[in-house]
Amino acid sequence: MSISLRYAARTDIGLGSKSRNEDSGYAGPDLLVLADGMGGHAAGDMASSTVVSELVALDGESYASDEALRRLATAVHNANARLRAEMDDDVDLEGMGTTLVAFLRSGNMLALANIGDSRAYLVRDGVFSQITKDHSFVQTLLDEGRITQEEAEHHPQRSLVTRVLTGRDDDEPDLSLREAKPGDRLLLCSDGLPDYVAGPTIEQIVTGDGSPAQIADALIAIALKAATRDNVTVVVADVVDGDADGPSSTTPQIVGAAAAHDTSSEVEDAPSSPAAKAAALRRAANTPEPPEPPDDDDEDMPVLAEEGPRRFPWLRRGLFAILVLAVLAVLGIFGYAATQRQYYIAEHDGKVTVYQGISQNLGPIKLHSVNIVSDVWVADLPSYDRDKVTASSMTAGSKGAAISIVENLRADMVTCQAQVADGSSC
Repeated sequence: MSISLRYAARTDIGLGSKSRNEDSGYAGPDLLVLADGMGGHAAGDMASSTVVSELVALDGESYASDEALRRLATAVHNANARLRAEMDDDVDLEGMGTTLVAFLRSGNMLALANIGDSRAYLVRDGVFSQITKDHSFVQTLLDEGRITQEEAEHHPQRSLVTRVLTGRDDDEPDLSLREAKPGDRLLLCSDGLPDYVAGPTIEQIVTGDGSPAQIADALIAIALKAATRDNVTVVVADVVDGDADGPSSTTPQIVGAAAAHDTSSEVEDAPSSPAAKAAALRRAANTPEPPEPPDDDDEDMPVLAEEGPRRFPWLRRGLFAILVLAVLAVLGIFGYAATQRQYYIAEHDGKVTVYQGISQNLGPIKLHSVNIVSDVWVADLPSYDRDKVTASSMTAGSKGAAISIVENLRADMVTCQAQVADGSSC
């Protein structure tokens, strides 16, 4: 039986302080992609759009299932290499990275690649399940049984990712191959959705009746109603019988940073490179405006676990303009002071150390300094903790939170030493 996809992609900048959308989403006849860029002052939007533009070249091609998985893995590797090349060319981009969830269809099979904490869900026979695993600090605590699922949902470090695409050689995604069946529904989403909307509410919407476009609109609307302070992006796709009556989706949809970074000026003739192909698709893409938040008296809207304050569209636009001007003024005066309110964990003289500031420098100006040198030796840590410390990827919004990370590393070290003493590996 042949299958095809009916899909929709939606995004919104959210109600937080971000002045640009760092998410990118793509939905095409054979390819679904979602990337959540990150990097703070670095170009998270550039990172996500770069990765999407590299993977777009896979859409519309025909591969055997094993070949599809290999092609997808190669495309992710090439996208990661492009991130490194762009950072080498422009020092202002140093430190950028992005999560990634991508499906590539091959016949009735789906090749899946994911890295980071963006998620993919599946609805099959009415059962809603998460089919990707977060690469995050909180997920590590869950796997080790150190916190419960309820504690994870409200953990102050739930946004701390342990593995994303950053241009490093060891940025490897999880890869898998699964069968798709008519009646399946796929949801790809950035963390702006599950971090603010309760899981049962997401499940209620996604398992409900409606087209992919209607489901995607409802998910963005509920995230805004929950006052999401992050960019929120969703890609919804229904698997349908390719031989049945009724149209499948054929026009690609590109949303978020990938749509905003239009490189159409590079394309004069038929597209050949991934970036050129993405630009050509961009001009034909359906990139609908996100829906306005629903009225409070909408009786059909699911009840939120924690309902946020109401925001009015006209007020948002006015406040956004004022916020942009204020941010530009404040950054010029207090930029350095803002960096010093951040902390990260790295190595100093072989020991786990709390640094104040950010790991980058601004020309000759150092934006970080040693704050606390612990008595925990990096060499004594388990390999997965050691990699995170040496990569300076563990960040915290306060000194207390940074100290908590060190204490967690200390506990891991003690456990590791006990295992070694018992003759086990660590």
